[in-house]
Parts: sequence; structure tokens; C-alpha cells
Amino acid sequence: MTLDLDTLRPYPDAGDPDSRAHDAADRLLLDESAEARQGVARREIAVIGDTFGALALACASDASDGVVRVHQDSLGGERALAANARSTGLEASVASLPLDPELVRDARVVLVRLPRSLEALRDIAGLIAAHAAPDVVVFAGGRIKHMSLGMNDVLREHFDTVDVSHARQKSRVLIAHGPHDGRDPEPSAARLRIGDTDVEVRAFGGVFAGAALDIGTRLLIDNLPDTIPGHADDPAVDLACGNGIVAATLALRHPGLRVYASDESAAAVASARATAAANGIADRMTVARDDALASLPAASASFIALNPPFHRGAAIDETIARHLFADAARVLRPGGELWTVWNSVLRYRPSLEKLVGPTRQIARTPKFTVTASTRR
Repeated sequence: MTLDLDTLRPYPDAGDPDSRAHDAADRLLLDESAEARQGVARREIAVIGDTFGALALACASDASDGVVRVHQDSLGGERALAANARSTGLEASVASLPLDPELVRDARVVLVRLPRSLEALRDIAGLIAAHAAPDVVVFAGGRIKHMSLGMNDVLREHFDTVDVSHARQKSRVLIAHGPHDGRDPEPSAARLRIGDTDVEVRAFGGVFAGAALDIGTRLLIDNLPDTIPGHADDPAVDLACGNGIVAATLALRHPGLRVYASDESAAAVASARATAAANGIADRMTVARDDALASLPAASASFIALNPPFHRGAAIDETIARHLFADAARVLRPGGELWTVWNSVLRYRPSLEKLVGPTRQIARTPKFTVTASTRR
């Protein structure tokens, strides 16, 4: 079976017939790895960072015996893979797994869409070197404008040789052989003083800000209310939690408070859980991988804190924030508050007013604004 990549969609209900779940870098990865994949069973192939499932499904269609193992950091990408697998009859031929040893154990061919973060690539390369077959070949590709020479250096930390493909359609592939010095991913760590609160932060590769406090989140934390509104059973919510620093700070400042943290990134969720454990608050800080707050019922919280991402890959995408605002409004009780920090040039206040309710400015710097929106 040869899969027609043009039949795949980036999300299940994509109505645009021109929308595609693959790009030139995906096609180059498949072409460069085609010879290495000949005669290799599905169970010996792993795919990491597949945007919408095109790489994994193409590999599955070209091989037999077992399943192709796949890891996607984005929950949206994982769901797109599942939808595309169903539409092509390949749902039994791929399996989504965490970024752990079972993902790459004894794999002979690994395809990787290069992450933008060198630390994320270091986690991936170390894991492959530690657990894949000794003769594994790694094909790591992406768009040239998002690649750097540092990526070659990171791969050389864990592989004997790193070759570079010819460029095609502004894409390129790095090809690594000879694994050595493998290691499982471990979070970086930092101890931070935030106001009068000491917080231990943990972060796996690729998580926004790493094990640190970015200036926007600091402005939000520095201006959070002294008293968190809510009913006795309501959790305070950290939406798009990243490394979990906002949730952890809330839990440490308010010892009786339960906190719910949510992110669609697998690396962020793992980081926030590690942050909770490091601060001894895992019993009061629940961390979920979710599409916004889909797992929470309507009108179930009175306080939500949010530092919304505004990039999808390399592109600015303001629809992400609007989706988060709308779901926060659904989850808030009437009179509940959404406290948001945002890059001032993005001018989110009209969206907050429309989707949540009356919005007041709490703090402002030359770059960031903090607002509180009250649910109608």
C-alpha cells in the first residue's frame, strides 16, 4: 500500500480542501529514509515530532508486522494522527507513546521532525542513543530557516557520524549513525525566589522558558491577588501551565488551595508534574494534558490564571489565545475571574471583553499587560 499524503488533513474537520497534513520537509524525510526502511518492520520504526501524522502513516503503509511507534508533543497533533489513521484504515498500524524508552527500544530507523529547541533535541537524541538498536539510523529533518548548526552539534553528542542531505524545497535532513552516550531525558532545575515565596522549577527540553521565570509570567505572578476568589471546592486553575510555575506559586502561597494545571504539550505536563513533586505539593496540584480545559465542567472554577501562547510552530497565531479565552469563560462561574498576561502589541482586551466579560487593567509595562476579566 502506498499512502497518498494529500488525503491527510491537519485536523479532523478541516474543511479546506487545500489544507495538508504534510510539507516539503516531511516528503524529504520520507524520501531520504526510504532505502533504510526497506525490509524493516513497523515495530522497528519510531517517529518523533510528526506534525499531523503524515510521517508515521507513510511508514506504516510501506511496512508490515507490528506498529510504528509515534511521539507528538502536541495533543492536537496526536488527535490529527488518530483521525488520519482512521480515515486511511491504518489505526491498528500506529501507536502513540510518551517520550520514554519504550518509544525507541530496539528501533532501527527513527524519523524526527527537528524541534526548534536544542534542549528538546538533546532529550530526543539521548533517548534514541540509549535505547534504539546499535545499527539505528536517525533521519532528522525540517525547514532550513528553522535549522541551525547547533543541531548538528547536539546530534554529534550522541552519534558517531552526522551527514547532511542535499537541500530540497527549502528543507534539509540530518542523518545520524553510531549511537553512544545515551541517556534518558531529565528535567533541568532551578530554585527561584518570587516575592516572599521560594519555588523549585523543573523543565524538560522544549518547554517555554525552561526552568526559569519569563518576564511576562513574573509580571502576572507579582500582581496576582492576595486572596484567591472561589467556593470551597473550587480549584484555582493555571491554564496553559508550561513548567507549572504559576500553579506551584499559587499552591505554596495558599496552603489550603487546590490547583488544577492544564497544557496540551506533553513536555509541559511532565515538567509541571515534576515541579509539583519538587515542591511537595503534588497532593494539591493536579496536572492534566488537555485541550484547554475540556476535562473541567462548565461553571466549576472561580479563578483562572493564563499566560497564553501566541505561536504555533514558528508562526504567530492569535486564534490560540481566543480558544483559551473562550474555554476559560465556559469553566468560570458567573463572577469568576480570568487573570491574563499578554504581549501588549497583541491587543487582546477586546477579545477578553467579548468572550469573558468586563476587563480591567491590573498592571502594564512597556511590553506586557496584565488584566482581570470578570465572567458575566
